[in-house]
Amino acid sequence: MKNFQRLNNILGWLVFGIAAFTYGVTVEPTASFWDCGEFIATAYKLQVPHPPGAPFFLLIGRLFSLFAGDDVTKVAYYINMVSVLTSAFSILFLFWTISLLARKIIGKATSELSTTEVVTVLGASLIGALTYTFTDSFWFSAVEAEVYGMSSFFTAIVVWAAFKWETVEDEATANRWILFIAYLTGLSIGVHLLNLVTIPAIALIYYFKKNKTINWKGGILAFLGGMAILGFIYAFIIPGIPSIAQNFELLFVNSLGMPFNSGGIFFIIIFVSAVVFGVYYTQKTGKVIANVIMLSLTFILIGYCSYLMILVRSNFNPPINENDPSNLLNYTYYLKREQYGSRSLSYGPIYTAQATGVKQGKALYNKGKDKYEIYKYESDYDWAPGSQMLFPRVWSSDPNHTKLYQQMLKIPEGVKPSMGKNLSFFFSHQIHHMYFRYFMWNFAGRESDEEGAYWTTPLTSNKDIPEALAKNKGRSNYYWLPFLLGLVGFVYHYMKRERDWFVLLLLFLFTGVALVVFLNSPPVEPRERDYIYVASFYFYAIWIGVGVMAIAEGLKKVLGKGIAAPALATVLALSLPVILATQNWKNHDRSGRYHQVDFAKNLLNSCAPNAILFTGGDNDTFSLWYAQEVEGFRTDVRVCNLSLLGTSWYIDQMKRKTYKSEALPISLTMPNFREGVNSYLQFMENPNVAAGMNLNDYLNLVETQNSLVTMQSQGGENVTIFPTKNFTLNYSPEEVKKMGFVGKEFEQFLTGSMNWSIDRDLIMKPDLIMLDIIANNKWKRPIYFAGTLATENYLNLKDHMQLEGYSYRLMPFRIEGAKEGFMDSDVAYDKLLKKTFWRGTADEKVYYDTETYLKVPIITARYAFLRLADQLNREGKKEKMVEVLDFSQKVLPDKTIPYDQIAANYPTFYYEAGQPKKALEISDVMVKRADEMLTYYSRNSNAISARDAQIQVAILQLLADVTKQNNQPEAAKRYEDIVRKHSGQ
Repeated sequence: MKNFQRLNNILGWLVFGIAAFTYGVTVEPTASFWDCGEFIATAYKLQVPHPPGAPFFLLIGRLFSLFAGDDVTKVAYYINMVSVLTSAFSILFLFWTISLLARKIIGKATSELSTTEVVTVLGASLIGALTYTFTDSFWFSAVEAEVYGMSSFFTAIVVWAAFKWETVEDEATANRWILFIAYLTGLSIGVHLLNLVTIPAIALIYYFKKNKTINWKGGILAFLGGMAILGFIYAFIIPGIPSIAQNFELLFVNSLGMPFNSGGIFFIIIFVSAVVFGVYYTQKTGKVIANVIMLSLTFILIGYCSYLMILVRSNFNPPINENDPSNLLNYTYYLKREQYGSRSLSYGPIYTAQATGVKQGKALYNKGKDKYEIYKYESDYDWAPGSQMLFPRVWSSDPNHTKLYQQMLKIPEGVKPSMGKNLSFFFSHQIHHMYFRYFMWNFAGRESDEEGAYWTTPLTSNKDIPEALAKNKGRSNYYWLPFLLGLVGFVYHYMKRERDWFVLLLLFLFTGVALVVFLNSPPVEPRERDYIYVASFYFYAIWIGVGVMAIAEGLKKVLGKGIAAPALATVLALSLPVILATQNWKNHDRSGRYHQVDFAKNLLNSCAPNAILFTGGDNDTFSLWYAQEVEGFRTDVRVCNLSLLGTSWYIDQMKRKTYKSEALPISLTMPNFREGVNSYLQFMENPNVAAGMNLNDYLNLVETQNSLVTMQSQGGENVTIFPTKNFTLNYSPEEVKKMGFVGKEFEQFLTGSMNWSIDRDLIMKPDLIMLDIIANNKWKRPIYFAGTLATENYLNLKDHMQLEGYSYRLMPFRIEGAKEGFMDSDVAYDKLLKKTFWRGTADEKVYYDTETYLKVPIITARYAFLRLADQLNREGKKEKMVEVLDFSQKVLPDKTIPYDQIAANYPTFYYEAGQPKKALEISDVMVKRADEMLTYYSRNSNAISARDAQIQVAILQLLADVTKQNNQPEAAKRYEDIVRKHSGQ
């Protein structure tokens, strides 16, 4: 058919338009939680994000941010649009890839296709591409500023280009396609490394085209060749070239006494010269294959050069400059992601492993005054017999992970896991829970947006489940139709085109199961990781398209050989993208969602001017970085991330002024906080030290490495200890009063001495630097601890802290018994009711997922309101207490943010205020919900139900007791009957 190519292009761009429209209208208008805030902030000002960075993504993001003009609140939207457009292009190339493979199944040239065959090919391409457009995981990544949308684009275009190359007969033209693929591969390194795993499959495509005789031996050799290319790029080009340059640098500077960077420059000149000569020589001598190889290497390197942006920008020392890769040594460390450690994949220790000795490993260097200086050596451990295992899956030594391994595998404490248990964890958790569960989310449906949720079945009806689950926007059910059609396509493709099927199978496995093996996940992750495997789901969508061809062929037996069969097959299969679109729109429409940024602003507004704010995880810090770096909000507050405060580069950054925030008062110098020094300090009682110690004196002893605070380790090195757990910090009560931050009612507690005990035997470097800041601040700047921090991060100082909104302010006095801090109700009232933002939180159309929003952000907010209500109740300010509770209900209503365990305390205070009606309204909703959930859990037991059941029982018991205590006999009886039903009484 002469018009096929035109129709193929038109329909491809139509699918692109549908995808672009879908993602464009559901895109997040501002920065999402997790890494998005960091990526937007670093793209906007071309700063340095966490290793290994994504420089090409940042450069494109920077270009798109220019569309925001002077309106900085639009920067996030336009950078999010990078994911929208690249994801839509992924759908375009998916359409064209299915079209290519479908034509190969038919086995005819484009010009020879009949009208029926054209309808078959285009129908299959349309269904496969549209179905994938609306899948859960891909849509999630398409509407936020993360690297996975652009990474999918590179995977899609490279695979399409490989199949396109296969159709080109002219060798010169075909070689240009190879160079195009090489350049795209180089560029993709600057986004994400996922695209590299397509190389072994592409090697097979090359083998199938170049060899007339195909056999298993040749196929295996081609595959191994592809693996070798993959290994060459992954191990040599990405970290290897900088590592060799690093060795030259050490040789030139340390051994030959030459200036810094001389060795690196020399290596670059030699390396580039060698590559140029290789290209010239192979071209001059007519060695075509060698020339293509050299040109391919050149184009990969040209694409990889986007990483120079990291080196260049780091030398300008921007506010976000993670790992400070401004010199060749730090740059190599950054590219290798060495801060994250490594996981043994083929042979290594398991969680019960016992080290019998430590050997000195590779030397690690810092840039000194005139040369590079060794600051520590890597540790190589000797392991006790039986401590290591082939294919170690139960590998983590984290105590929390150890407990989970034992619970999940039913292994008694102290017992070594067998290979059977090891493999059981691999198949049940890593394959089933951490991959196949995500796979079924996308092609079967999802129970809910609760963390750990499973997939739905075709027979599951919303009538059979609690209202809370039925109304959960994260719930979907596709009746297994995409999954089943993909299976049909899988079998049909194997029967019709075994070679292409095998290539696609490799792509599917390498982006799915092989990644599971490589990642070697621990028993728990900070969040769901389905977005990692979107490429695997992408290749399954191709089989969904091929499945349409199988249905069309089956319908031919009934409808004949005309266009009726493929047309009907396409129309019937259109139900798949329609079902996915209608089921998933509600939980992928992020338009109108702003609370992730409002949460950050509320946290910043909890702080007084010029404050120091200690934070912990990514969701705290990255949102704050976005608010300050992009929108310029509260740049007077210095955000200090405790996860990073154990690194010398970050501590050094904290000692510099940034925007309106002055440098932090850190007295310790680089020799005492550089990498490998004071990583942790152990409690070791010293009889020469009094029962208590002045904190400033202790820090002075640490700085001078005095013998009172040091001891010799087994390796012969001096290590720092803390000889007492009791510390004192003196101050002038009169000076503090003049500063005006202590409320009148608390001035009586200003004794001139702050005394407390550290409640653990080990403090880490971030704790040491935090103590240094507290000691040297002298109360000149407000010091806050985010309310989201783990208990150990407060260093047993909470009874010295005043809760102000979302954060605790460190005060120079202690309130007896205030284990969770104390409160100045006037300060907290002003910050919570007058200085907070709540855009869209009461809008039922806006989606807030349970996994992210109903945990830290909402719990933090409701806890702050609850504590304020409790304080006002204690002070007898009943009207003001009701105002706080009503405001909380208004901005965080149950219809958008379902009541949680904290909200179960609200009825208590409504009863205290003499408003039983409001108390019963909340209680009835929560009791009904708990009853339905517990009834459902009794029939459907799994890990989620066991965890949530405990919460629901606690809520029931609390509300039953409160209702009874407040003379509501009818409601109390109903509640108690429900409690008895679920407690088995």
